[in-house]
Amino acid sequence: MKDLPFIADPNLLAGMEHSEDAGVYKLRDDLAIIQTVDFFTPIVDDPYTFGQIAVTNALSDVYAMGGKPLTALNIVCFPIKKLDVSILRDILRGGLDKMREAGVLLVGGHSVEDDETKYGLAVTGVIHPEQVLMNRGARPGDKLILTKALGTGIVSTAAKAGEASASLVAKSIAAMTTLNNVAAEIIMETTDVHACTDITGFGLLGHACEMIADSDMGMHIFAAAVPFFDGLQELVEVGILPEGLHRNRKFRLSRIEAGSDCPEWLMDILFDPQTAGGLLLSVAPEKAVGLLDKFHRSGLQEAAIIGEVMVGKQGTIRISL
Repeated sequence: MKDLPFIADPNLLAGMEHSEDAGVYKLRDDLAIIQTVDFFTPIVDDPYTFGQIAVTNALSDVYAMGGKPLTALNIVCFPIKKLDVSILRDILRGGLDKMREAGVLLVGGHSVEDDETKYGLAVTGVIHPEQVLMNRGARPGDKLILTKALGTGIVSTAAKAGEASASLVAKSIAAMTTLNNVAAEIIMETTDVHACTDITGFGLLGHACEMIADSDMGMHIFAAAVPFFDGLQELVEVGILPEGLHRNRKFRLSRIEAGSDCPEWLMDILFDPQTAGGLLLSVAPEKAVGLLDKFHRSGLQEAAIIGEVMVGKQGTIRISL
C-alpha cells in the first residue's frame, strides 16, 4: 500500500503510516476507539482450538495499543460443500468462548463460501487518547521485556510434518490461546512503558525493527535471555522451519548485527513468525525489574528482560549471547 495516498485527519492518532498494530481514532478528549482486523487459515487440526487461537490473535492488537477490546465481528470463509457444518460450528464456538473470557461482545459478522477455511475477527476497543501505546517511542536506556516464549511457527510446521512431540504441541497451543489481557492491564498501571507491540508474523526481530525504524536508536538483544519452547533447537537444526521465517530473515537481515557467539539455530528462533505471540515493551530502566516481578506474580512466568535500547545504532539491532 506504499503507493496509495493516506487520508489525513487530526483525530487519527494511529493509522497506516508506521506499521502500528491497530488504528486509533479520537472521538472526544477522553475517548478514542481502537480498530483492528485479523483472520487466517487453520494452524491446528482441532476446529475448536483453531477458533480460540484466531480470536486470541485478533484481540492481541488492541492489547498492544494499551486498550480494552469491547466488540467483535466474525469473519468466516468456509467450504460448505466440502466440510460438515459442525466443523464451522466448533470453530465459532471456540472463538466465542475466548471472547467471553476477554469480556468481548460478539455483535455480528460476515461469511462467504471459500475453498479454504479461514476465521478471525474485526475488533473495536477503547482507550484514553493520552494513554495510547505506539510501537514507536522507545527511549535510550530502556529495557526490553518480552511476555511470552517464542516458537509457535516452528512448532506448527513440525506438527504438520509429524515431527513435534505431543508435549511441545501442547505448550505451543497453550501459548497461542493465552490472551495478552493480563499483561496489558499491568502495563497500563504504569506511565513508564514508552512503546509496545505484539510479536506476530514478522517474528521478534521483525517487530523489534519496526520499533526503531527511521530513528537514531538501536537495540541490543541478549539472545540467551529470550524465552523459547524447550525442544526447538533440535527441530531447527534438522531444518524444520516455516517459510515465513525465511521471508522474515531476508527482509530484515540487513538491520541485524549478529555476534559470532550467537548460534545460527538461535537466530532462526528470533525470526520465527508467531501466532498470538506475546507483547514486547520498552520500559524505563529503573522500572523494568519491578514490572517484570508483577508479570511473574500474575502468572506470566516466561516474561523476561531480553535487551535494551541504545543510542547511535540508527535502526540496527545487535544480537549477542
